[in-house]
Amino acid sequence: MRLKTIHGWKDLPEEDRGAAVALGNFDGVHRGHQQVIAQAAKAALAGKTSLGVVTFDPHPRRLFRPTEPAFKLMTHNQQARALEALGVDRLYLLPFDFEMASFGDREFVEKVLVGGLGVKHVAVGFDISFGRGRTGSADLMKAYGAEYGFSVSVAEPVANREGEKFSSTGVRDALRDGHPEGAARILGRPFAIEGVVRRGQQLGRQLGFPTANVEVEDYVVPKLGVYATRTRLPDGREVPGVANLGNNPTTGEVETRLETWLFDFDEDLYGQVIETDLIAFLRPELKFDSIELLVQQVLRDEVAARAIVAPGF
Repeated sequence: MRLKTIHGWKDLPEEDRGAAVALGNFDGVHRGHQQVIAQAAKAALAGKTSLGVVTFDPHPRRLFRPTEPAFKLMTHNQQARALEALGVDRLYLLPFDFEMASFGDREFVEKVLVGGLGVKHVAVGFDISFGRGRTGSADLMKAYGAEYGFSVSVAEPVANREGEKFSSTGVRDALRDGHPEGAARILGRPFAIEGVVRRGQQLGRQLGFPTANVEVEDYVVPKLGVYATRTRLPDGREVPGVANLGNNPTTGEVETRLETWLFDFDEDLYGQVIETDLIAFLRPELKFDSIELLVQQVLRDEVAARAIVAPGF
């Protein structure tokens, strides 16, 4: 991977300082985020410097609202791949701890952006807020840029034809409503769950449709139910399939997980990391009165999913 991930902002070597950076949380790296990064990329090219993205780990919501339900749209690995595809050279993961949370807007700019990262340019979204109490704004960042000697660009909102602004909240709402296609329009790609394949009850294998089981963990939980899917394997192959996202009410309640039946595939994936796109929502999760009824429905789900992700097969 060409992108370099840098944990922290203190005592950085000179080769990791002086970038043109995009500042924000960038959860999802959706089309609005891409506009901010594009402005930083333009400045990096003009200034003949590296292109960086500055974000926080963990997300500030984890510190201030630790009991909130999971909400993440991607893992750090997924974020890094998405940013690398946009030409980003440096990903600065700033630890969002009580020290960081204590910085006022000026302290954050002076200590972190200027003193720590030595930024040459900062690109932000129109609705940026930063510093203790979220007192910093896009206009204030411009003023600090003029004072401390870095240029600033502000990306205006990006919207669809109906005027709906692209946002991480919009992605989460679409997923919770069972509209992965709507989430994909905002993201610019399908929403995907990545994780290690765990050994389950192996009931699917006994019934003729073995599944690769991945825990949902810190992801936002989309509407529970059955989805047409496309899964990327560690070797880069993509395999169409059908997946149940849920708690297994028929065969025994479990933590929410994605159980994906990969079509025409019979290889051992246990312990490997896979990434599954949710392409289309087929039906809600159901509890069946018998295993026979479950099998009949799964076979109907297969037909519906194949028509979407593997037509002609």
